[in-house]
Amino acid sequence: MTDAVRSFMDRKAVAQVLEQIAAFLELKAENPFRIRAFRTAARAVGSFPGDLREGIEDGSLAATKGVGPATLQIVAEIVATGRASMLEELREQIPPGLVEMLAISGLGVAKIRQMHEVLDIDSVPELEAAALDGRLARLPRFGPKTSENILKGIAFLRQASAYRLSHHAADEAEGLRAALERLPGVLEAVVAGEVRRRTEVVRDIVIVLVAEVPPAELFRRLGQLPGIHEFAGQDDRRLTLRFAGGASAQIVVTTPVNAGAVLVQATGSESHLRELAAHAASRDFSLTGAALWRGSEFVPTPDEARFYAALDLDCIPPELREGQGEVEAAAHHALPPLLERSDLRGFLHCHTRYSDGSSSVEELALACRDAGFEYVGITDHSQAAAYAGGLKPDDLARQSDEIDAVNARLDGIRVLKGVEADILQDGRIDFDESVLARLDFVIASVHSRFNMGEREMTARMLAAMDNPYLTILGHPTGRLLLSREPYGLDLDAVIEKAAATGVALEINADPHRLDLDWRVVRRTRERGAAISIGADAHNVAGIANVEFGVGTARKGWLGPDDVLNTLPVEQFLARAARRKPG
Repeated sequence: MTDAVRSFMDRKAVAQVLEQIAAFLELKAENPFRIRAFRTAARAVGSFPGDLREGIEDGSLAATKGVGPATLQIVAEIVATGRASMLEELREQIPPGLVEMLAISGLGVAKIRQMHEVLDIDSVPELEAAALDGRLARLPRFGPKTSENILKGIAFLRQASAYRLSHHAADEAEGLRAALERLPGVLEAVVAGEVRRRTEVVRDIVIVLVAEVPPAELFRRLGQLPGIHEFAGQDDRRLTLRFAGGASAQIVVTTPVNAGAVLVQATGSESHLRELAAHAASRDFSLTGAALWRGSEFVPTPDEARFYAALDLDCIPPELREGQGEVEAAAHHALPPLLERSDLRGFLHCHTRYSDGSSSVEELALACRDAGFEYVGITDHSQAAAYAGGLKPDDLARQSDEIDAVNARLDGIRVLKGVEADILQDGRIDFDESVLARLDFVIASVHSRFNMGEREMTARMLAAMDNPYLTILGHPTGRLLLSREPYGLDLDAVIEKAAATGVALEINADPHRLDLDWRVVRRTRERGAAISIGADAHNVAGIANVEFGVGTARKGWLGPDDVLNTLPVEQFLARAARRKPG
């Protein structure tokens, strides 16, 4: 693994330890401020831009907002020894299964304590058994519906454990790719599979090696790499590596002359490959043994463009290879021009120190300018989001003055005044219209009462979209990938309302969300509703989230003209003002 990947994995591992400590403290009913301090430190460490060892030595980690003396001491211990004595002590006091239960949607600390104290439940299997045999439903404040929801949550948790989030998988895959490319005999290493298709979650990491040595020789060298726990051959050109840390990857080896066919097959979904095979057969070609054949004649395909060209197809971008009609579109030269990161002019949806972010207005503005954006829309949380330091009207006015001052002294970037306002239970937006009227644009999102029924939640959303100051509906389904399912919502009704009112639906680019789902993105575009890409950044490092939003947009067949923040700033502002009274 490269030093950069080791650094990333260190940050990720340390942040997870701090999160685990917070969870144990929560189950012990410790001071809420102490619990929050560990969670804040976990976020700060996870997004720390440098190497943790260097950050400890030069003091930059200690100077990072959210990292206090107590948490810094624990981080230093983990970095130095690979262990945290505080976590080990907590594990002796609290059954680890209780912490695992915290990941089950809708199951909070109070209910976990109650189940543990009354029914002596301290593991997920015991919880499942109690839900199935009726013991759970007989507890006060539970009942059959709660038991049913807990069983659904357990099933979701088990399914999620087989996957990893896209940004984690992409980092792991790139680190492995860079290491494998340095092996003698390897000409090129390419990340394939779900990572290359930019799916929202990833089950398998796949790396294609273009090599000038026989696969058997290459596999022998792979087996000698440090950190390899075991490897198992699937056939004479494929191998599965398993690492000591538990990660795994599928390695596919090809000769240069057949690299295009192998890479296409290692990248595309099963549905895409079925569509390709049917198309090939209609032209007297076949895809056999990971190669393209015309009858008994092997067709050389040194790259993907020549593979698709041999079948009279335009080259299909990896993100579209999902079996959603892309082969037919490629045959008719009807693939859309897809959005590029460089098409985005505006950086939207970011939080500063005014609410739960860790960067100042000016720091975000400068970083966005350096990243090539022409404008940045600041959207801190509104007053109802007290847990996130939500702004009251006076705070918003103070921030507005600061934005004016930043705009006065900076060239090359314009800071817009916005807010991410909560959508309240009855559909009202959390600020009077007199406050919203002073802003350049408004994002509104649901951050509470996720368990409303589908009819009630849909009515809540539709009511919010009637507000004439609303510009963008943030993370519309509320999902947290591998953590929380979307709330009940009639998305078709929301899309229809968005198209009718001009309210844009957000692709929230935080890789924990990627909400809207790419499948819905395409449907949204086809029905004429506007779409924006919002980073949901809480620090300068969060600017990188945009890449994941662009990936989702591309998977949804979006081009530059389909995304709101590809507009120049004056056109964006005019679009935001279009619905305002007068």
